[in-house]
Amino acid sequence: MDNQAMLSRRALLALAAASMGTPALAQPAASRGKVTKILVGFPPGQATDIVARLMAEKMQAVTGENYIVDNKPGQGGSIAMGQLAKSPNDGSVMMLTHMSAVATNPHLYRSVPYDSLKDYEAVGLVGDLPFVLVCHPSLPFTDARGLVAYAKANPGKLTNASSGNGTVSHLAMEEFKRRAGIDIVHVPYKGSAPGLTDVVAGNVSLALETAAGVQAFVQGGKLRALGAATASRLDAPLAVPTLIEQGFADFRASTWLMLLYPVGTSKALVASTHEAIGKAMRKPEVERRMRSIGALPRYSASPEEAAAYVASEFKSWGELVRRSGVQMD
Repeated sequence: MDNQAMLSRRALLALAAASMGTPALAQPAASRGKVTKILVGFPPGQATDIVARLMAEKMQAVTGENYIVDNKPGQGGSIAMGQLAKSPNDGSVMMLTHMSAVATNPHLYRSVPYDSLKDYEAVGLVGDLPFVLVCHPSLPFTDARGLVAYAKANPGKLTNASSGNGTVSHLAMEEFKRRAGIDIVHVPYKGSAPGLTDVVAGNVSLALETAAGVQAFVQGGKLRALGAATASRLDAPLAVPTLIEQGFADFRASTWLMLLYPVGTSKALVASTHEAIGKAMRKPEVERRMRSIGALPRYSASPEEAAAYVASEFKSWGELVRRSGVQMD
C-alpha cells in the first residue's frame, strides 16, 4: 500500500472513530439530514403554541438541529394527535401536546383517531399552564364574587368562550358554573386565541383561559382578571385573588404540556430527546421566559415516569368526564 493510500485509510478510520464517539444528544434529527416538525393542536398565539416556539428555538440551540412548529388546530388537539399517530417514527415528527388531547378527549368524543395509551412514546413534561378567569372590562363586576352575583341576577345573559369542546377551559368553566349555580352560555372556539379575540371585542362576555393566553390583554387593559384558578396568586399583572380565596374551595384549573413521539420511536431517540429538552428548558432565561408568559416549568425525571403519568391522568380524567356527563359527537 503506498503512502497516499495509507493516509486516506487512516483518515477514514479517524473519521469513523470520531463519528462513533459523538454524544447521543447530537444524533437525533440532524444526523439524518431531516428537519424535526413539532405538531401543535391549536392556532398560532395560543399558549401551547407560544411554549412550542420557545422550545423549538432553545432545542435548536442545544442540539444544532432544525425544528419547525406545525399548527393543526381542531377538536381540542385531537386532529394533531391523530396525525402524530400516523406519522413516521423516525424522529422527524413530534408533538407538544396538552392534557385535554391526551386525557380527556378520548372520553369526551365518541371517536378519536388514536389511542392515548398505545399510539405514542412519552418523552416528558415541559410545563403547566394555569388558568385565569377574565372578562371584558365594560362589564359591571371586578371579581368572581361580583360575576356570580351579576349572573344570578341576569341568567343566560352572559356568555363564556372556551378553546374548544372538552378542553380544560370548557370543563373547568362548567364546574365553576355548577358550583356557583349560575347560567352562562358556552361558546366553543378552535383554540383560545380566537375565543379571547371575541372577548376583547365584546362579542363574548368572559373566559376561563390560560394565564399565558390572557396576560398581554390584561396588561394592556383589554381584559379584566377576575380570579386565578391556582393554589396561590400569580405574578403581576395577574396577581389577583385566587378563586379559592373568593370562596371556591379547592378550585384549581391548569393543563400540562408534554412532548410525544409516535409509537415505535427508538428508545435511544426518546432518551436523547428527553435529555435535550431538559437542557434546553432548564436554562434560567427559559424558565424566566416561561414564567413571564404565565407558564410554570415542569419536568419528568424520565420518559418512563412521563408514560406512567399519562396512564394515571388518562384514568383520573376519564372518571371526571363520566361524572360531568359531558359527551361530544
